[in-house]
Amino acid sequence: MIGWAREIGRAFGASFMWLVCLIYFTQGFRSFVWTAVSYQLKDELKLSPSASQFVFSMAFFPWSIKPLYGILSDCIPIRNRRRIPYIVIATVLSLLPWLFLGLSVSLRTFTLPLIVLLTLQNKGSAMADVVVDAMIAEAVRLERAAFAGDLQSISWFSMAFGGVCGSLLGGYALKTLQIDTIFLAFAVLPFLQLFSCGFVEEAPVSTKELDEVDVSTSSHLANGNGDIEHNDDVSVDKSSTASIRRRKSQKNNKKRTVISSESRSKGNNVSLVVQWFRSLKMATYRLFDAFRQPMILRPMAWFFVAHVTMPNLSTVMFYYQTEFLNLDASFLGTTRVVGWLGLMLGTFIYNRYLKKKQLRRILMWAQVGLAAMTLLDVVLVSRMNIAYGVSDKVMVLWGSALADAINQFKFMPFLILSGQLCPPGIEGTLFSLFMSINNFGSMVGSFVGAGLASALNISSGSFDNLLLGIFIQFACIFIPVAFLFLIPKGATGQST
Repeated sequence: MIGWAREIGRAFGASFMWLVCLIYFTQGFRSFVWTAVSYQLKDELKLSPSASQFVFSMAFFPWSIKPLYGILSDCIPIRNRRRIPYIVIATVLSLLPWLFLGLSVSLRTFTLPLIVLLTLQNKGSAMADVVVDAMIAEAVRLERAAFAGDLQSISWFSMAFGGVCGSLLGGYALKTLQIDTIFLAFAVLPFLQLFSCGFVEEAPVSTKELDEVDVSTSSHLANGNGDIEHNDDVSVDKSSTASIRRRKSQKNNKKRTVISSESRSKGNNVSLVVQWFRSLKMATYRLFDAFRQPMILRPMAWFFVAHVTMPNLSTVMFYYQTEFLNLDASFLGTTRVVGWLGLMLGTFIYNRYLKKKQLRRILMWAQVGLAAMTLLDVVLVSRMNIAYGVSDKVMVLWGSALADAINQFKFMPFLILSGQLCPPGIEGTLFSLFMSINNFGSMVGSFVGAGLASALNISSGSFDNLLLGIFIQFACIFIPVAFLFLIPKGATGQST
């Protein structure tokens, strides 16, 4: 194990591996601080469940435009670097909001500035996620392709380990620390991430990629220099006249050289901006041209429909668990840890038993499983579990683990199918678009859930219609089954 770790470090560099693991660990550890955000919205701002879910949906919108960050970092280098400068920008955007929220009472106690700062923070996190994925892809391609699976496994383990640590410590921190202290404590990680960027070397983009000199401009400058040389070679019979003309020619030559240099500099700057614009235009065109293909558009449409047709009531259930069931923060942190373990279990079961099955069958049974998990919520809210001697904690704990495991049965086919559909040359950007569609669908589902909660008058301390909302959610789960024809008939859950 130690020898394998040393070999990975030699292949990619210790500073690179440290930065990658730190970024993924921070992504997982975000559960530490976002648990505090949930309680801030509920206890300090006194928002209703629907309003709180609306805030979360708005704050997580930057995850729905991930391809934009990838296209920018690909097409517009900063100081001849494509990755590290964008990691720095992303880290600053992740760091400053937590500092502001931790130091300013007014910023964290008013809804609008809180939404703005949380949105900026998610923008930084989403940008870092996209750019570090690109860094991994480039490192594997340029260094050691044989380590591709190992590098991805390390990244996944770092994020999972961060998620477990963040969930465990998040609940404990809420019992022992003030929320402002939690915000400031979390800011240590992006600060360490920013500091670590200075130790990672990135090769500059080659001149061929950056400097595309316009032929007509170069030709024009060459002709101008030719005229100057011609004026210098004028022969005159009288030596005094020749001397005067030579001196005048030298002065004019110096002036024209200065003007020519300035023109060349301006021309290069204009050419660089034009090149950036053309690169952005070409990348965007290739992306959407590929996405319009039916073999890509139809499956992605199904995954989007699967999200938007199912109202997300997770925030409402959080209010119910904390206010009606009186479950404390430390226990809810434990449920998130169990959820991470369920996610890992779902990944193992999928890879071991399901990856050779047809995707249509996997996705259909995943929807049936989600419906069964919704019935567990029905049992919990209707208090039937008490009649059978099952405690609320057992219901919430096992419900969380099983729900995350079943969700992974649906998410793994999404990842595999996305990888199969991506055409060569734009895999990274198109895959980011697929993930953005998934995130945008989740956001719309959250808006639908917030609207449903508002329509049913479900509010803090008033959960009379929550059972009806869960039954509506249960019925909606089966809607995507009717659209499974969008998934390729012969596709399996195994990468080709």
